[in-house]
Amino acid sequence: MAHPDASNAPLRTVPLDALHRELGGRMVPFAGYAMPVQYPDGVLAEHAGTRNRAGLFDVSHMGQVRLTGPDPAAALERLVPGAIRALNPGRQRYTLLTTESGGILDDLMVANAGDHLFAVLNAARKDADLAHLRAHLPELAITVLDDHALIALQGPAAAAVFAPLAPDSADMRFMDARTMDVMGVPCFVARSGYTGEDGFEISVPAEAAERLVRALLEHADVAPAGLGARDSLRLEAGLCLYGADIDTTTTPVEADLAWTIGKARREVGDFPGAEVILAQLRDGPSRRRVGLRIDGRAPARAGAEIVDDSGAVVGRVTSGGFGPTMGGPIAMGYVPARLAEPGTRVNLRVRGKDLPARVATLPFTPPRQQKGRP
Repeated sequence: MAHPDASNAPLRTVPLDALHRELGGRMVPFAGYAMPVQYPDGVLAEHAGTRNRAGLFDVSHMGQVRLTGPDPAAALERLVPGAIRALNPGRQRYTLLTTESGGILDDLMVANAGDHLFAVLNAARKDADLAHLRAHLPELAITVLDDHALIALQGPAAAAVFAPLAPDSADMRFMDARTMDVMGVPCFVARSGYTGEDGFEISVPAEAAERLVRALLEHADVAPAGLGARDSLRLEAGLCLYGADIDTTTTPVEADLAWTIGKARREVGDFPGAEVILAQLRDGPSRRRVGLRIDGRAPARAGAEIVDDSGAVVGRVTSGGFGPTMGGPIAMGYVPARLAEPGTRVNLRVRGKDLPARVATLPFTPPRQQKGRP
């Protein structure tokens, strides 16, 4: 499990805290909250259940924010390289808050909700993100939806499970996002997630969250899943974890996230860090985030050194562990551009021992989101 809290600060609780404990969730500190890392069936079962049926994740520790005011899309584009003004109503986009030096302050989801933008911020960054947004976008009203839970239903059975409770979800495709009734309660629903699978993220009023979750768990194809499975699923899907795979020292181009920068934004170059980022787009970065397949069964965790064939340390693993679907250890990390070609052999140094590995194409598992209309 990546990035649990090490501080002794009092932990905040999510609206479903009591239900997690009732279900046998093992609670751990994460981003200032008490969160379930796993349930009695264990991480491997939760991972497989999500890949084959549907896993139900509580991600209420994330920041849910509404941005309103005169042209919020144009305002937000001052801080991100994504094409927010081009986002049609009812659509969502993954984008990045960047620094003047081209680093990444956070990654976030932004949806055009018609009369406002709806954004989801990383839990560990949400306070800093809110301060950043308020400092740079004074013309906008920025409302934190602390009275809402955020539930992620993920897996190939998600659509069939969710449709009877939310009939308006049946025609959604990947990255659609809109307000709809879910069991008679207005919710903001996006067809997206952090697993590489099809699924939905549901922003639901806190007082209605337990009723919704219990209804979903009544389905034979749905089981609760914790942060451990969330981490192994997103690693297999090649998705970045902020603070591990991306941070202020990494650029979008180095992180293999250049696809988030729209053509028009590249042409105008009016976002923070554009000079550095556009130069890397033109000339190529000196290093790149890559996947790593490890020979044998021993995993390499975050921080392990990446060593080239001469024995020189050339990078570090940023995320790593056992890939249940892959049947073996996998990792991500940064290597010099000359070593980024898939198939390139490297070694990962773990407790003084070098583990043979090779650069692999990301994602490790093929994405299975609903890209077209159902």
